[in-house]
Formats: sequence, structure tokens, C-alpha cells
Amino acid sequence: MQHADRGRLKVVHLVVAGETGGAERFLVELASRPELSGADHCLALMTPNPKLRDFFRKAGLRIRDRGPVRENPLAYLRRSYGPADIAWLGRVLDAEKADLLHAHTYGSHVLAARAARRYGLPLLRTEHGVRHYRDPSCALNRHWALLATDRIAAISAFVADFVAKLEPRVQDRITLIPDGIEMSRFQPGPPPLAGPFGFAVVARLEAVKRVALAVEAAALLPEVRLTIAGDGSQRKMLENLARKRGIENRVRFLGHVDDPRPVMAEADAVVNCTREEGLGLAVIEAAAMGRPVVAFAGGGIPEIVADRKTGWLVKEPSAAALAAAMAEASASRERAAVFGFEARRRVEARFGIGDMCKRYALVYRELVERLPAKTAKPTAEP
Repeated sequence: MQHADRGRLKVVHLVVAGETGGAERFLVELASRPELSGADHCLALMTPNPKLRDFFRKAGLRIRDRGPVRENPLAYLRRSYGPADIAWLGRVLDAEKADLLHAHTYGSHVLAARAARRYGLPLLRTEHGVRHYRDPSCALNRHWALLATDRIAAISAFVADFVAKLEPRVQDRITLIPDGIEMSRFQPGPPPLAGPFGFAVVARLEAVKRVALAVEAAALLPEVRLTIAGDGSQRKMLENLARKRGIENRVRFLGHVDDPRPVMAEADAVVNCTREEGLGLAVIEAAAMGRPVVAFAGGGIPEIVADRKTGWLVKEPSAAALAAAMAEASASRERAAVFGFEARRRVEARFGIGDMCKRYALVYRELVERLPAKTAKPTAEP
């Protein structure tokens, strides 16, 4: 493929996903800022979920849509190793006059690596987490896909260290680029001044998010209320759990919300129950709004939350330990407000959207400019 000589590069993002999560929200923030990222962006989208398609369209992103696709192990194998989807992706890359291919999510890794090699493009891959590395069913050609990638952007030091230990041969290709947010959209405001101390959870209601721990912890704290914003396969179970614990009058389920800011604004603190977030976009957003966060001390969360300075980190993976931290947080609204103020200062200095986009712009330009010197990648497809 020939690369056009133009002011901004053309980046095609391969997105194979079924849900709207942190990686998809990150992509909207990046692709919506061509001036800062130094590139015009297009999404080569494969999803079975029309809501995700609409999410990207409402954000104004340019989409090349594969159409409805299936999401199951057999469909993954066909997509990653068969001839049809790589041919479709090749047509997209050619039509868009792509300078670079940018992969997102586990489902895109092998297909992106094959396409980049076949069509002579540099490949950047953003690692949004490590869960797929812990899943044995995701092991097929995992190392090959890493080795066939020119640069790996890790969203946290935790993710960077994990990938480097898993495959030391790519250590020099890993670049730390933390997720950023538009700070002006998440303005801090005064927390509630009266009523029960309020905690909020903003998350997909799936097992990996472990929201049941927040419900169980709230049951141990009779003076607090809990608001849960999000939807997913565990919602009914969580509602039943709240009733079983006799706290349905203190736990509100809002379902999916397009804008989490009002939920966070009416809370005194935000709770995150995931064991091992890659970084935690909702945690950054909560801190930007001046709300302290109670979260488990795993993954990239300690890179956002400073224990007993901007929030509370829980080391023991239990509802009782979470409840103890929530009890400490709710003991003093004044102290929680001070922590929230410090949380805003911390994320303002580290997680701005401008800095994130500029770092990607540098990586894009570097990869495209050194394309003729690519010699270290393996030559055989799996």
C-alpha cells in the first residue's frame, strides 16, 4: 500500500467488541481529536451489538462497518484465521489510504497482526487490560500476535510490567500512555451536605466488576446509601441480593446511564470493586469530579488513588474489608471532601486528554516514518 504525503496521518482502528466499556470510550476521546492526535481516524468495526455501533456513530466517528457479526469461539477463529475478514479489512485499509493500523481488544489482535503484515502497514496495539492473558482460552498465538506488533501502548505501568514479564522480547516496544479525560467535562462540585453518606458505583454489571461486594458491604453499614449506575447480566442477581439483605430501600439501581456525572455529583464517594482494572476510567472521572474513591488495591488503581490521601485502597478481597474502608470514608464528610479535592489535583496533573493524544501522535508519526526499516518482525503467519 502507498502512504499518502499529507499533513495528518490516516489511522484505521480495528475494533472487535460486543460491549461499550472503557476501551471504547477511550477510542472516542482519541479519535474525536484529529488536531491533537495528528491523525484522521476511521473505525473498522466488527460487533454484534447495535448499541455499540450507535455509540460510535453518535460520537461522530467515521465507521467502516462489517455488519452484524457473531461473537463466539468459532466466530473468533474464522475472523482471526480465515480469508473473508482479512480481505474485508484489506479493502478498508486501501479505501481509507491508511498509514497505520491500530488494534483494540483481544478479538482484534491476531487479525490486525496478519493484516498489518500482509498489507505492509505498521501496527500499534493498545493494551487496555490483562484479563485475556489470564484466560487459557485466549492463549492461541498470543505470543505471535505480540511479536508481530510494532508498538504496544500500555494504559498503566501495571499493564506495561505485566506484558513485559509475559513476553520479554517485546519489552522495548512497550510505551506507557495512560488514558486521559477531558477535565473540563468533569468539574468538581460540593458534595451533599445532608442526609445519609452516599456511595456510587458506575460499572457494567458483569461478574468481573464484582459489584456484589459493594451490595454486601452496604448491608454491613446501616447508615449509608448506595447508588448503582450500569446494566448487564448480573443486574437481576444484584437486585435480588439487595432484597435478600433487606437493604432495597438503601440501594438504587439506575440502569445504564449515558452520562455518569450526575450520579457521581450526588454521591460523597465512589466505589470500584474490580480486582484488577487495567487503569480504571470511571475512577479517573470520579477523582476529576472531586470525589474520593474506595477501591481494591490491584491492577492500575494505585496509580490513580493514593491511599488515605485521595481515597481508600482495600487490600483484602472481601466485603468485610470493603465495608471497613467505606465505614472510614463515611465517618467524616469533611475528610472525604478534602480527599476529593486532592484527588482532582492528582488526576489533573496525570490524566489529561491533551497529553494522551499528543503521546499517541508521537507514536503514530514515529511508526510511519520508520516503516521502510521494519525488519525484526516474524515472516510466517500462524
